[in-house]
Amino acid sequence: MEDQALAELLCHGELRIVGRMPYSSNATLLVEACAGDHSALGVYKPARGERPLWDFPAGLHRREVAAYELARALGWDLVPVTVLRTEGPLGEGSVQAFVDAAFEEHYFTIHERGEHHETLQKLCLFDLVANATDRKGGHVLIDEDDHVWAIDNGLSFHAEFKLRTVIWDYAGEPVPAELCAAVRRFAGEPLPEALADLLDPFERDALVGRATAVAELDCFPTDSTGRRHPWPLV
Repeated sequence: MEDQALAELLCHGELRIVGRMPYSSNATLLVEACAGDHSALGVYKPARGERPLWDFPAGLHRREVAAYELARALGWDLVPVTVLRTEGPLGEGSVQAFVDAAFEEHYFTIHERGEHHETLQKLCLFDLVANATDRKGGHVLIDEDDHVWAIDNGLSFHAEFKLRTVIWDYAGEPVPAELCAAVRRFAGEPLPEALADLLDPFERDALVGRATAVAELDCFPTDSTGRRHPWPLV
């Protein structure tokens, strides 16, 4: 199904809860979206199921959608289609297309395979721009078509720099010019309305500032502190 049609289905189709996703700290539900003869599985994260965090504002579901909109704006097919539902079985929340992945795989095994380094380099820069605070290895999936996806993006877009990621394998290596060009184009244009509406003014300013800085990188950054890794790593 094309992305636009899938987005419409996830946004406006009737949602039926299939079950709860395991190992999630917040309410994360597998749902089926149905409209006419069409259906698709999705991952529904209702706002009312979020656990309050002392260091992050409420509304992680909106940041899930913002990550998808940022990837679209960069032209990078990294984040599964994700929409904001103002209503649902448990109220407002995000709904992301379910990835039928090889769940024994994760960032570290995908990196070892070698053929996805360009995509993982994109994801490294994406996380810098988005200020990803929880990029665990298990948040990187690969599907049956060998496409790499980044999920669980709710802990992103904080106005303060809080980067925590497992993607440090490219530290010190040159950043491909075409990736810098994509970020530079994004930084030089007004934020897409669909993205800007999901963030507050401080977060929007910080996003543009990070993109501007990332666009000028010659090499992938190095973590000299040893503190910018999530836990657990997978």
